[in-house]
Amino acid sequence: MDAITGENATVSDSKLASEIRKRRTFAIISHPDAGKTTLTEKLLLFGGAIQTAGAVKSNKIKKGATSDFMEIERQRGISVATSVMSFEYKEMLINLLDTPGHKDFAEDTYRTLTAVDSVILVVDCVKGVEEQTERLMEVCRMRDTPVIIFINKLDRDGKNPFDLLDELEEKLNIRVRPLSWPVNMGRDFKGVYDLFNKSLLRFFPNQKVTDDDIIPLPELSDRILSKYFDERDSTQLKNDVELIEGVYDVLDKEEYLAGKIAPVFFGSALNNFGVKDLLDTFIQIAPPPQNRETNVREVSVMEPVFSGFVFKIHANLDPRHRDRIAFLRVCSGRFERNKFYHHVRLDKNIRFSNPYTFLAREKSVLEDAYPGDVVGLFDTGNFKIGDTLTEGEDFYFTGIPSFSPELFKELVNKDPMKTKQLEKGIRQLTDEGVAQLFTQHGGNRKIIGCVGDLQFEVIQYRLLHEYGAACQFNTLPFYKACWITGKKEDLESFARFKQANIVEDKDGNLVYLAQSEWYLNTERQNHPEIEFHFSSEING
Repeated sequence: MDAITGENATVSDSKLASEIRKRRTFAIISHPDAGKTTLTEKLLLFGGAIQTAGAVKSNKIKKGATSDFMEIERQRGISVATSVMSFEYKEMLINLLDTPGHKDFAEDTYRTLTAVDSVILVVDCVKGVEEQTERLMEVCRMRDTPVIIFINKLDRDGKNPFDLLDELEEKLNIRVRPLSWPVNMGRDFKGVYDLFNKSLLRFFPNQKVTDDDIIPLPELSDRILSKYFDERDSTQLKNDVELIEGVYDVLDKEEYLAGKIAPVFFGSALNNFGVKDLLDTFIQIAPPPQNRETNVREVSVMEPVFSGFVFKIHANLDPRHRDRIAFLRVCSGRFERNKFYHHVRLDKNIRFSNPYTFLAREKSVLEDAYPGDVVGLFDTGNFKIGDTLTEGEDFYFTGIPSFSPELFKELVNKDPMKTKQLEKGIRQLTDEGVAQLFTQHGGNRKIIGCVGDLQFEVIQYRLLHEYGAACQFNTLPFYKACWITGKKEDLESFARFKQANIVEDKDGNLVYLAQSEWYLNTERQNHPEIEFHFSSEING
């Protein structure tokens, strides 16, 4: 197909380079309840994007957290969908993606990690490295994503800081370098020494931190430290810093950018303590938007021609308007409002009259966007996760994961009068990528496949509250979904033979639902003419 051209098809190199330099696009990830959403809000406070933060305490959200916009999230006190927020800080434009921590929604987080250039990982100083933290870090390691670690909740009695550093290196398979260091923890927490900027930030309970509390401290002499701490704390801090400088490598920015070493900060997000140090260092060292691989070639972030991909879809961002938003990461060039772009999978040109930028639930129309930006596109059903938009070239951005469900339940309609609402609702919700919809081959029975049990609860809740459709889920005895390919006659014969186990996905592809690993291996041996795949190619 010929490239779509126009007078404004390209953007000047200097303008593009300037816009790219000032952008930082990152995700915040963690195990549930490590303080991720609280940290997100404190970062937004520094950026002037919000005036007050929601209090997240005892796993209950007393006042709705800015980044948790779904009603079920506010009730449960957990994030179950990725939120996108943009704000400015010190002449930088920061695109922050707050991700679900709960393992049942890891798919959403994994896909979000394909749309960012770096990550801040939050670790609870009391619990240390937890299971979901390890899983998320594995994904970062696969992509060599630069990671900064924020050890949170220092106002609680937690693990020894050196033990935490050892645990990070051992369990997350990455070298670490502390850039700040705590003076005690829990009830005795006195503050944090910034090793990067050589300054001291003192902690006073129930007191707001100001710039006046930051004390330049280029050297840790007894004379200077005695102004702020007793002899025991002064000696401990000096010894700790001496040990750090002797044991841990100096931070090499290139190694950080290559994902080989992780800077570590200590603080308390709830008390807004140590967050500014983190943010100030982040904008200095975190990478600007990076080049992206496609199935054809590498797309340079400096190319003047626009390209981008959809990494998330969300129905009913605003329940009053029944809108459906596709989240698009701009990878190259300049995205412009009301300009036609080439939808590669559908092979058609579409334009967007009201593209959005986000601050959680608040969204505003934007005129243009640059690499690193996340744009919300009003979607009438044109998009699937992984879709690519270009100015004419045909390629797909690679590395966007799809997953084989591990739990299967039949969707049962409890109100036949709301059949249309249920059909529409389940189709739109499964388009978001957190669950997969299968229909019985040759029938109407609907089966939902998920990775985690909580997803069924969220779907049931959203069907009722967003679409007015009541349903129940009945558990089915399947263990794995396998997409099957082969000659048409072989597939038809297999489908007749295994009718009770054959379903179709939303695109009409045949899928075999295996009851167990033994059944799956048996079918593979008995039918060598058929190939069994554990995921549908997302760009298929």
